[in-house]
Amino acid sequence: MIRLKPKDQRLVLAVVALAALIGAGLLAAWALRNTASLFYVPSEIVSERPGPDRSVRLGGMVEDGSLRTLEDGITVAFVVADGKARVPVLFKGLLPDLFVEGSGVVAEGRYGKDGTFKAEELLAKHDENYVPRELQDMQQHKAPPSLQETSTQ
Repeated sequence: MIRLKPKDQRLVLAVVALAALIGAGLLAAWALRNTASLFYVPSEIVSERPGPDRSVRLGGMVEDGSLRTLEDGITVAFVVADGKARVPVLFKGLLPDLFVEGSGVVAEGRYGKDGTFKAEELLAKHDENYVPRELQDMQQHKAPPSLQETSTQ
């Protein structure tokens, strides 16, 4: 057995620790390579065309007049636009409560070879003026006249 000096033992230990850290980093990167979702807007996804096996997120505005339910009653077709390009989207499932035409949406899924985005999940975005259903009635009623007047005294 070879006896190493304490200085050499520390050097060997440092090299082994560095190799272990690099190995752990490579292993983590390899494990996460397919779980990462890139974010595209319609003009980017049309020009870059990610592969059909790659999970991506498409974000933009739901084009007015594009929302329609297909014959099966579950699949919804709509168009996501960013002002420069339009991408047709198909989604099978329940729509989020805030999903409406003219609002923002983030769709997670795969971009098909035919140019249609097949969404597996939809996230509806809302503006800062969002009011819960329970409070909508309260907002429609005005304050009594005595509260609307301001004192000039």
